[in-house]
Amino acid sequence: MSEKGKLAIYWAASCGGCEISILAINEKLLDVAGAFDIVFCPCIVDTKVRDVEKMPDASIDVCLFNGAIRTSEQEYMARLLRQKSKVLVAFGACAQEGGIPGQANLHNRQQIFETVYNTTPDGSGTPSTDNPQRHVPMPELRVNGFHLTLPVFYDTVRTLAQTVPVDYFLPGCPPEAPRIWEAIVAILEGKLPPAGAVIGPKTTCCDECPRTRGEKKIKKFRRIWEVNPDPDTCLLEQGLICCGPATRAGCGARCPQVNSPCIGCYGPNEGVEDQGARLVAALASVIDSSDPQEIERIIQEGIPDPVGMFYRFSLAGSLLRRAALVPDELRHELPRPRPAGAATARSAS
Repeated sequence: MSEKGKLAIYWAASCGGCEISILAINEKLLDVAGAFDIVFCPCIVDTKVRDVEKMPDASIDVCLFNGAIRTSEQEYMARLLRQKSKVLVAFGACAQEGGIPGQANLHNRQQIFETVYNTTPDGSGTPSTDNPQRHVPMPELRVNGFHLTLPVFYDTVRTLAQTVPVDYFLPGCPPEAPRIWEAIVAILEGKLPPAGAVIGPKTTCCDECPRTRGEKKIKKFRRIWEVNPDPDTCLLEQGLICCGPATRAGCGARCPQVNSPCIGCYGPNEGVEDQGARLVAALASVIDSSDPQEIERIIQEGIPDPVGMFYRFSLAGSLLRRAALVPDELRHELPRPRPAGAATARSAS
């Protein structure tokens, strides 16, 4: 860029870790400040939405948009920033694949509200919420002459690309600092890949993992607290479910290098449409049995939460997207989201 560009950063349905990850580029922040004016970033700059609305279309050079689309406000901001930005980047796992917020797609809005605001008919909602009048958020309300509004809470969490056209994807929960810097350099030097591409390596996390891999034959899947893993051997070969075979490289295999299995936050690698289905196929190929009953036992005992395991970060962006929406009269017959801290059995897939 011959002059300073304009940069926007927005936080939708996410935890805020993506903003913090930008700080991890350390002193290179000075280079970013030298190349861009931050024209919109609610967590650090007091710019109002009305200021963005007044900007000319395509006047923002780059927008890093993190978070999934959970509410009408987030959808409005996605459409507004798409209109005002030349380059829109889905920044992080939540924007790219729905992330952890996408797990809410196992339930509908009514079930979530009943649990969170403790309005279930049997009183099985969150025990820490005292709500005897059974109030729940309403999109609009008139009180004492005032018209009060809240964003609409959608039934379905969506990815950014399911809402507006996205130019590039930068995966991770959060994206690692070297990948962020690579993206910034590519933008500044005009060396971005073709539109629609994922910025970063195209291979899998296994290709970055230094552990020794041999023949995988699994008789039992183990949870991480059940075994003290050998630091040099492939974790999957030790019975720990590692998402590395179905997850894009780019993180440097940080989790496996500290004896913790890959959890899949970098999304599917190049050419894979559904990360969960790819992981299911990878695990099926290593189960050392041809007996249907034994295979069922291995799966039942070792994978108590299949959706949370296979689609931890990618449910909203997957081919499944969500559990089926059902009529109101049947909602009370379905399993409800459990309050935080409650013991969980196998999740419905």
